[in-house]
Amino acid sequence: AVFGCWTSSSRKSVLPVFKELNSILFYPVQYEGEESEKNVIYTGAAPNQQAIPAVDYLMSEEGGSVKRWVLEATDYVYPRTTNKILEQYLLDKGVAAADIKINYTPFGFSDWQTEVAAIKEFGSAGMKTAVVSTINGDANVPFYKELANQGIKAEDIPVVAFSVGEEELAGMDTSNLVGHLAALNYFESVQTPENAAFIKSWHEYIKNDKRTTNDPMEAAYLGFNLWVKAVEKAGSTDTDQLLAAIVALSVPNLTGGTATVPPTHHLPNPVPLA
Repeated sequence: AVFGCWTSSSRKSVLPVFKELNSILFYPVQYEGEESEKNVIYTGAAPNQQAIPAVDYLMSEEGGSVKRWVLEATDYVYPRTTNKILEQYLLDKGVAAADIKINYTPFGFSDWQTEVAAIKEFGSAGMKTAVVSTINGDANVPFYKELANQGIKAEDIPVVAFSVGEEELAGMDTSNLVGHLAALNYFESVQTPENAAFIKSWHEYIKNDKRTTNDPMEAAYLGFNLWVKAVEKAGSTDTDQLLAAIVALSVPNLTGGTATVPPTHHLPNPVPLA
């Protein structure tokens, strides 16, 4: 078994190898929710476990009663598919097509001046506007910096991000992020005994109590614990025996709930928002 891959593009690239060798990939990050494979256990979030709840929150009175939407994304499989789902969801909720702006930029994009100016212009129509961000990786650093450079504050145009967690924040100037949001299935700040024990044991292992945990770490942790239980149940590391054994197995997650493997191989996940 392999615990890894960071994007849907990489997962789809390696999937034929896993199928050919009949091995198992435990995939720990967000995915578009339109795939169910025998050889993959999905421990990250599908849109109904992350993107849609985030949009629902922003639509609510508590979330600011947002009326206009910028879907700002890195150009690859997961953002494009998720944005199609979100666009249709918003239209079904009565949002006009003219009040939805979708934009894609390449991996590692850094020249945000024009794109952020367009967001600012779109948000100046007198209707509450928010950015739903599927910007991936290091492109987030200059994105948030440019928002600050152009005077866009969270109270004016909030950003809710799906790929910005503690690990990414550790390398950023967080003064630019005050008031913006992230929707993930796990945050290090979650107050549960399970999470406290996990953080303590990890810090002891790496001998560095300054490092932060993050959402994909929890997803990989759950996947590994489920694999161990499946090996114990099957009494073997044979793939077919493991896959038969793993369905319906459960392990505690770090947010106070339980992760159980359904026949679809996609774990149910909670939706903390911070």
